[in-house]
Amino acid sequence: MTIRAGIVGATGAVGQRLVQLLAPHPEFEIAAVTASEDSAGTPYRKAAKWRIDAPIPTDVGEMTVRETSPDAVPDDVAIVFSSLPSAVGERVEPQFCEAGYIVSSNSSNARRDPDVPLTVPEVNADHLGLLEVQRDERGWDGGLVKNPNCSTITFVPPLAALDDEFGLERVTVATLQAVSGAGYSGVTSMEILDNAIPHIGGEERKMETESRKLLGEFDGAEVHWHDAQVEASCNRIPTLDGHLENVWADTDEAVSIDGAATAMGEYPAVDLHSSPDQLIHVFEEPDRPQPRLDRTRENGMAITAGGPRETDTGLQFNCLAHNTLRGAAGASVLNGELLLERGYL
Repeated sequence: MTIRAGIVGATGAVGQRLVQLLAPHPEFEIAAVTASEDSAGTPYRKAAKWRIDAPIPTDVGEMTVRETSPDAVPDDVAIVFSSLPSAVGERVEPQFCEAGYIVSSNSSNARRDPDVPLTVPEVNADHLGLLEVQRDERGWDGGLVKNPNCSTITFVPPLAALDDEFGLERVTVATLQAVSGAGYSGVTSMEILDNAIPHIGGEERKMETESRKLLGEFDGAEVHWHDAQVEASCNRIPTLDGHLENVWADTDEAVSIDGAATAMGEYPAVDLHSSPDQLIHVFEEPDRPQPRLDRTRENGMAITAGGPRETDTGLQFNCLAHNTLRGAAGASVLNGELLLERGYL
């Protein structure tokens, strides 16, 4: 038996990735795709302007795009995957939750809300318990679950591994982020070719806050954010996919390169369909990971780390993830699989 699913915001960059991942998925069946009013009523293959480097799934391509409204989605849909712009998601996602749908969302709205689970299944699956708090407080029959920002999800699993073994006091990160993270129309070629842009609006704040919530402790009623200080500087560079990050982690206890590599390499994955067999792959080489070489490891769902160097206060390392797979659509699908496993669907 498969779970019927809807995709809202299905025509954009992340929406297309959701279609790509969910069309062959053994546990979910795409039952509805929605987009803006301009696209509603047209076949998905015409509305989507498909840009994924694989053929558009035939069945989905022939689906008629619906309006983005709970009234337009079939009642037998159990979960809605959202890649809406945050301003739209802030308004529309609660409507789906009130109507009884579970929403697994990649949109940035509500990620810091105290009753909304911000979840990476390998790191903080227990935070899903916030759904009970959310339903009590908001009176929803459905529920809202978020995955973090694509840059946040890249460095949090390695940090979680270090925190478990050595404790974290302070984290500084500088990112080199791919253009696909801005969407198809986010950065023009004239802006980014032969260039790097040392600012991504709102990105630093997302990394600094979301990471502390993800690494926090859930006591059954609320999440107590991790007390490490996190500072981020975010840069856009002319790679297509794959966010590369330089991280400095100050630890409570002394950390060695071998100890850090072991902690990261042995950090456990989860038994879900989209989770990689090994969550974090660690390179000894100082010039790895690299976006072109390492972003598609384990179907784009693994984190890669490398270049470890001991510092006076902890460890410096580099890490990488595919930003539209592990960092966006794949993260939402993985959260959907966790919701299914935990009995919420």
